Amino acid sequence: MSLDALDRELLKTIADLHEIPTGAFNIRKDGKGVERKSTKNIIIEPKTDKSGINIIIAPNTKNEAVHFPVLLTLSGITDVVYNTIEVGENSDVVLIAGCGIHNPGSKKSQHDGIHEIIVKKGAKMRYIEKHYGSGEGKGERVLNPKTVLIMEEDSIVEMELTQIKGVDSTVRITDAVVKKGAKLVVTERLLTHGYQEAVSKMNIILEGDGASAEVISRSVAKENSKQIFKPEIIAKAKSKGHVVCDSIIMENGKISSSPAISAEHPDAELTHEAAIGKIAQDQLLKLMTLGLSESEAVDVILRGFLK
Repeated sequence: MSLDALDRELLKTIADLHEIPTGAFNIRKDGKGVERKSTKNIIIEPKTDKSGINIIIAPNTKNEAVHFPVLLTLSGITDVVYNTIEVGENSDVVLIAGCGIHNPGSKKSQHDGIHEIIVKKGAKMRYIEKHYGSGEGKGERVLNPKTVLIMEEDSIVEMELTQIKGVDSTVRITDAVVKKGAKLVVTERLLTHGYQEAVSKMNIILEGDGASAEVISRSVAKENSKQIFKPEIIAKAKSKGHVVCDSIIMENGKISSSPAISAEHPDAELTHEAAIGKIAQDQLLKLMTLGLSESEAVDVILRGFLK
């Protein structure tokens, strides 16, 4: 497969890929699969009934990764993809997804990605998803990711969900069912600027005894952008959950954060907290005394906050 300079830049940004990976991967561009590779333990196959792929990871697969990024480089395109991923029992793997939109024109470019992930008993998965928009055109860059996660007994999942910049509109939905002894940690990082709007909704159900979930949301709303956060953990068994939402607001940004917890079992332990504020002046002054300009100091603080 031949990648041009723009493709390479998008892949580097959303998937840390500087070249075609040696392991399993699927690269989708402008609504079409352009190249795919399976390995002995990770099979990637196209769906036959709709647009998307199936990723099947064999039991006991260790220290392997699969990349499945999406690129949009045309103006006026709408891409909808349905991916189903099965992580076999006792595996330990990394999944790298993400979408980069470069819109060079005046029409809206949109990607809606629906991922159904089943993590089998005793498996461990790290899931990394980055979203990014670029392009000098006036057309909107729209990304609407939805992840439906089923975690079987004693599985462990770490999810890192990041929106870097350049996305004009997004509705992000994460639904998860966490069964007996399973552990879920979700970290979401979100940056908006200009007149961008972002909505993030999470619904996590702790279904089995000993299940646990932690949601950590960090966001920055700059200029005239708007953000809405609605994470919820529902405990239906003897389980633990915690939600943290920390946000920095700048210029005329607007943020609404509504973390929620619901207990349906007497032995459930659930907590939540939320904070919205501006950059502390003492942090700015300290960095500026080290020789940084105010804008450089702000950039350092925001990078550290969203790291």
